Amino acid sequence: MKNWKKILLPLAASALMLSACSGGGGGDATTAGSGGSGDTEKKEITIWAWDPNFNIAALNLAKEKYAKDHPDVTINIVENAQADIVQKLNTGLNSGTTKGLPNVVLIEDYRAQNFLQSYPDAFRDMSDKIKAEDFADYKAGPTSFDGKQYGIPFDSGVTGFYVRTDYLEQAGYTVEDVTNIDWDQFIEIGKKVKEATGKAMLTQDPNDLGTLRVMLQSAGSWYLKEDGVTPNIAGNAAFKEALETYKAMFDADIVKLNSDWSQFVAAFNSGDVASVPTGNWITPSVKAEASQSGKWAVVPIPRLKDTANSINASNSGGSSWYVMNVDGQDAAADFMAATFGSDAELYQDLLSKIGVLGTLKAASGGEAYEQPDEFFGGQKIYSDFAKWTTEVPKVNFGLHTYAIEDILSAEVQNYLNGSKDVDAVMNDTQAQAEAQLK
Repeated sequence: MKNWKKILLPLAASALMLSACSGGGGGDATTAGSGGSGDTEKKEITIWAWDPNFNIAALNLAKEKYAKDHPDVTINIVENAQADIVQKLNTGLNSGTTKGLPNVVLIEDYRAQNFLQSYPDAFRDMSDKIKAEDFADYKAGPTSFDGKQYGIPFDSGVTGFYVRTDYLEQAGYTVEDVTNIDWDQFIEIGKKVKEATGKAMLTQDPNDLGTLRVMLQSAGSWYLKEDGVTPNIAGNAAFKEALETYKAMFDADIVKLNSDWSQFVAAFNSGDVASVPTGNWITPSVKAEASQSGKWAVVPIPRLKDTANSINASNSGGSSWYVMNVDGQDAAADFMAATFGSDAELYQDLLSKIGVLGTLKAASGGEAYEQPDEFFGGQKIYSDFAKWTTEVPKVNFGLHTYAIEDILSAEVQNYLNGSKDVDAVMNDTQAQAEAQLK
């Protein structure tokens, strides 16, 4: 029985891009009389994940393929909402007992370092099973700690700038005109699109800071310094430009407000907005409105104009798999390494059947990636996303993404309504974060 560090992690709300998708956990994962990490002949592992149409569907494909050569392994897949998984992990790890914990758990990349650093003995070191360099470079930061590779990197949150080509045409623009632009150009184009079509350029919940994250990571910057602990708000030039750009979107009156996920999706499915700049995981939702087939294209995400190292590539969301240091860990590690850790053919199936864009470099090409998508005018969107994945700047998400966003969310509202200027917002956020995160 392991004694975990009893540190209660903050249970902050999930970001907009994550689906909130009931079940219990696994106990001892081997069947009879095993101790420690030893596996008996009959093996059983339990996996926790969220989102039945994405992560759970991916697990089922991996399970089906693995079972062909491993009929002795029983794999139990348990669906929980992401917030429930976070709460159950915290409760279990703080209790000092492994009872009820799964063998494998999916953890959002923004949260991973909280768990790895707060509970250093809770997860199995996977350095003997996978190599970090086999995956997209930017995934190494959140999935490793203290020189060890714990996570099996999974889906890519690489961003795209989804655009309505028909609306652009009405405003006198082509797809080339919106390719590799900066956010200032985005705003100016948005004004002309609205003038010509009456449509907003994008939909946004002002309380959701996903767009700020995208802007920051495109410049290789984050809420925290490289140590992943120290707040990096005041004096952060990229952050200041991102805030100013964010406010400029609202001031330009090119934003259709939304307050939740359903309103977000409805805005583009109904044709009320001309673009969706976000993570590639939005593709199935965009394609859900079949009547818009042939009217969309995807180009690189805009970059910050004045921050010299900002590029037209970024990330929004993403998660990875973690094997827990409990009975049955060897069987669990083998399953994960043989499937999500190395199987390029599996990733072809995940892409073609579910739309999962993985981060395994060996699976960044192939037939599934080269298929033209008629919804996007015959564009090979997944080939493009795979290329952009290799360009995403690597940042250290660290320990406090959501804690800082809890502070920042209120301060951003003060900035948007004009009650504070940008420097006051940054300085006050910095001071509150330093006080709270000591």
